Amino acid sequence: MSDILSAEELARFNRHIILPDVGLEGQEKLKQARVLCVGTGGLGSPIALYLSAAGVGTMGLVDFDVVDDSNLQRQIAHSTADIGRPKIESARDTLLGINPYLNVELHGDGITRDNVREIVAQYDIVVDGTDNFPTRYLVNDACVLEGKPLVYASIFQFEGQATVFNHKQGPCYRCLYPEPPPPGLVPSCAEGGVLGVLPGVIGVLQATEAVKIILDAGTSLSGRLLLYDALDMRFREVKLRKDPTCPACGDNPSIGDVQAYEQFCGLPPTEELEKEEVLADYDITPNELKSMMDANADLYVLDVREPHEIAICAIDGTVKIPLGEVSERYLEVPKDRDVVVHCKLGGRSAQAVEFLQSKGYTNVKNLAGGIIRWADDVDTSLTKY
Repeated sequence: MSDILSAEELARFNRHIILPDVGLEGQEKLKQARVLCVGTGGLGSPIALYLSAAGVGTMGLVDFDVVDDSNLQRQIAHSTADIGRPKIESARDTLLGINPYLNVELHGDGITRDNVREIVAQYDIVVDGTDNFPTRYLVNDACVLEGKPLVYASIFQFEGQATVFNHKQGPCYRCLYPEPPPPGLVPSCAEGGVLGVLPGVIGVLQATEAVKIILDAGTSLSGRLLLYDALDMRFREVKLRKDPTCPACGDNPSIGDVQAYEQFCGLPPTEELEKEEVLADYDITPNELKSMMDANADLYVLDVREPHEIAICAIDGTVKIPLGEVSERYLEVPKDRDVVVHCKLGGRSAQAVEFLQSKGYTNVKNLAGGIIRWADDVDTSLTKY
């Protein structure tokens, strides 16, 4: 018998307990483990589901978002009935339905510079299910400072990658990515799409690594970056080395506390964004575009999305040139008319605007928030994706 596991839990987890590398001692370790899952979306859903089913005793869930119908193609912790609910509450109910012996701790304000170290310090392992660079650097640095292993992954379209950072003297996220890419260079999943089953594959890999760390079993991905291509159904591996000059985990670290990561990643500070909207000089809002369209019949509106996106929704009267073709077809864009460029969320169109400006266009603007914000602010009949 066990002083930690009930008779019901012993029966529930017996397939684990009969494994030589788990046993009763290992299952008790899982029960006593405290795991923080940062994000309850595409990656966070399978991470949390499988760790809960495996018998992890305490799961911390971090997310400030609510469930949207566009999430349900891949975020399997949530259902249609959960649309509009906070994700952490929806995920909590799903997890408890799988494992009623689980203790779930909710962090609904998300991870911020002010709370990250306090939250991370409460857990044994952190599993990263985020989708943006500022949060990845923030979580990494907090894990290094608090001495916590970090199970990392990222996904895009048909590809994913996973590894373990800050484990047994291994490298950290900054060893792999010393600096973030320029803003807008790497499209998000919202811009570029993601195969619905992909986060399931990668998230399960992350859950596996977390279980192995808890059990101290097998060989972790620390020092190895596992790359997955779903179209070719192929895995390959890249070796990672700890950077002795890394400012976070190197021989002489210079990072003594978490920083302002939005500025580090070339974005406006969160505090500034909360106070008022921050737009580039060439940005306009959907309402401003609507006023321009009503007042200027000669306005040239350029849609730089891909044809499969345009098939879902489009603004009437726009000209369609995919971003990848703009450099070859830019002469089709008139210099003697006002031009407004848009995409889904505003990132690709900003690239197009900057390219056109480099070619001497002075009459070009970017639609901030893209067609998604247009659908929210101007034409609610459009289907969002």
